[in-house]
Amino acid sequence: MSLLTVRNLSLGYDTHSIVNDLNFTVNAGDYLCIVGENGSGKTTLMRTLLQLQEPLSGQILIGDGLKRNEIGYLPQQSVVQKDFPASVQEIVLSGCQSRCGLRPFYNREEKRLAEENMQRMGIQDLANRCYRELSGGQQQRVLLARALCATQKILLLDEPVSGLDPKVAAEMYSLISKLNKEGITIIMISHDISAALRYASHILHIGNKIYFGTRDQYLLSNTGQYFLLQQKGGEA
Repeated sequence: MSLLTVRNLSLGYDTHSIVNDLNFTVNAGDYLCIVGENGSGKTTLMRTLLQLQEPLSGQILIGDGLKRNEIGYLPQQSVVQKDFPASVQEIVLSGCQSRCGLRPFYNREEKRLAEENMQRMGIQDLANRCYRELSGGQQQRVLLARALCATQKILLLDEPVSGLDPKVAAEMYSLISKLNKEGITIIMISHDISAALRYASHILHIGNKIYFGTRDQYLLSNTGQYFLLQQKGGEA
């Protein structure tokens, strides 16, 4: 069943267009990786899906009973965010804010949910640690636990392994894949095309050329083959 349907979407700022006539569908259980050249509009698309930015035109339709406040989001971290002076437990609990409504406190169920998601991410022993004292990999696990407090259906992840060393990045990809196998739909921006092709069920390529399809279809497409050659050339 479709969670998100994007129809004829155009993205940009003011009258300047970055992406035009974007069409794709995300079904429950999908693992969609968004790839493309730098500056192609990947983060702009994610912000638009989250209603943090208005599209220039087109529609984003939500289905399968999904509510706007039931979308978990892990953004790219800024230097200021990495130095945030709060405990791990406080940050994870803040993912429950959309559940609170006008209530100015967290209830027992929300505290239980935060504890459950810290255990899920293997960070329960860090609950009382200050966030800014953690390693990059630990911080990303905290933010992932926070995002999980907002949803049991879909996660939007913007470059979740950016700045992590290869071992920690591999662990993060494994965690995300495990969540997907547990039934959570994943939409992830990635500059790492090899990881995208390893884990994704579907690929959305945006840029000078737009392509949407399954991972296997993408590998056979002219767009996919050309982009893979470019990536290999950049690594050489």
